[in-house]
Formats: sequence, structure tokens, C-alpha cells
Amino acid sequence: MSLRNPKILAVSTSAKPFPIWGFFLLVTNGILMLAIVLLVFRQQALTNALTDSSPLQPVNFKSQRKPFIPELGPRHQLNYQQWQDILKQEAQAVAANPQKNLTILAGDSLTLWFPPDLLPEERNWLNQGISGETTKGLLKRLDFFDKTNPKVILVMIGINDLIRGIKDQEILDNQRQIISYLRRKHPKTKIFLQSILPHGAETATWEGKDKLLNLPNSRIRKLNKELEKIANQQGAEYLDLYSLFSSKKGHMRPEFSTDGLHLNSQGYIVWRTALQIYTNLENVSKNPNPTTNRI
Repeated sequence: MSLRNPKILAVSTSAKPFPIWGFFLLVTNGILMLAIVLLVFRQQALTNALTDSSPLQPVNFKSQRKPFIPELGPRHQLNYQQWQDILKQEAQAVAANPQKNLTILAGDSLTLWFPPDLLPEERNWLNQGISGETTKGLLKRLDFFDKTNPKVILVMIGINDLIRGIKDQEILDNQRQIISYLRRKHPKTKIFLQSILPHGAETATWEGKDKLLNLPNSRIRKLNKELEKIANQQGAEYLDLYSLFSSKKGHMRPEFSTDGLHLNSQGYIVWRTALQIYTNLENVSKNPNPTTNRI
């Protein structure tokens, strides 16, 4: 199953019946969106209930007045080289002690701050995200987890390149090399190239808001279309998250973000749900006799 919009077919004089797989895509896309909406509303209802009944007691959910703050402890103070050293050590530890159903997250701060308690269960996770990471930086350290045996690798990278003014062609070339490298080193692994998320534009409160205003979300949408092509060409799966996080104007929906760039707990729930539902439906659409395989 794919989250991308099905292509519109031109009307001809000899009309063909609408294919069954087309109905399947429409139904599964509707299920995905409904599940995400229900989860978000459910969490917000729990937040409001807990806040109203016991305002002085700590709760696990963060309201919009109390934005999500990632708990990384002293890791916030690490420099780039220190981050690389730690991630390399963690990957080596996993390689030395193989993990069942290993899934690797590779990317920047959006990946780095994925709350462990919100990651899908029934699998082991290796987070290889670094705050401020670029496509060039990620490409140089993919060999950290060469000796691991992941079932799935999830890649999300590119927003920092855009913020730094790197040209689209260089970003796409690096993305192509990233997927090509992973495909070569992990031939039996399911590779997912995830879309770059939108930002909040005028509603953003991130300290680098001026840089975001110089980066139209329309450019991100065009870049994502090229990423989808790269995924198809390299034998990877493309996961369109952009459409799940964007408003009618194409900007990051404020209820999913802390500052118009980073995600809050509700945003990560949307991401988590997309990972679970998309991969399960993808297995069903490609397997006439589906099993309970999960990432």
C-alpha cells in the first residue's frame, strides 16, 4: 500500500473498469487517516481529562500549553564528533549482540527525538539520528551499522540541507547515494525513504524562523516527488509523511509541532501510526496470502 495519491487516468472512448487494487488503495488510505485522527483526538481527550481532574499531578501527556521536550539528558551537550562516537559504539554493540526484528532509524533531530515509549513495539530499535544532520553527514556514517542485520531501515533526512541553502540537486544526489549504499550493504533489508516534513512558515516559533520563511513548503513538496522517484529506482519504499502533517495551506499543522519545525508527542503518534499501518498494508498489497509480518 502506498500513501501517495493514485495517478489520474485520462478518459478515453473505450472506458476500462476501475481496477480492484484501486479500490483497495482508496480504502486503506482512508483507514490510515481515520486511525491517525482517532489516536490524536484520543490523546488530546486524555490530556484534557487529566489536566482538569488533577492539575497539580504529573501526567504522561503534554498539553499544547506544555510542549513536548525530548529527554536526552547530557546528550544535548554533545558535539557532532561525540555524537558520531556514541552512535558508532551503539551500532557495534548491536552487531556484537544481534537483535531480533531490528529496525534502524537514520536521520536528524526529528529521528533522534523519537520518544522510545512511542516507538512501535514487538521489535528492537537502533536510533542513529543526530541533531542538525545533513544528507552528506549521514552518507559518511552509514558504515557504522554495516555489520548489523536490520529487518528495516527508516531514513528521514534533508530539512537541514534546505535550511543551510544546499541546492536541490546536491540533496537528491546524496539521497540517491544513501539508498544505493543501504541497498547494497543490506540486500535483504526493507528500506524506507521517508518524505521531508513541512514547516510552520509564519506560525513557526523556531529560533531560525527567518530561514524557514525563505524556504517555501512548495519546494519541499517538489523535492519529495523526486525522493519518491529515487525510492522506486533504487528498490526502496517511499513513505509519504508530508501529507499527514501538512495543513490546507501546505504548512506544518501546529497541533503536531513544538515550534513549527520539531514534533511534539502528538506528532510522533501520527508518525508511529503511519509506520505501523503503512507497513502492514504494504505487506498485504504485495502478498495475496498476507501474514502478520511487521517492521
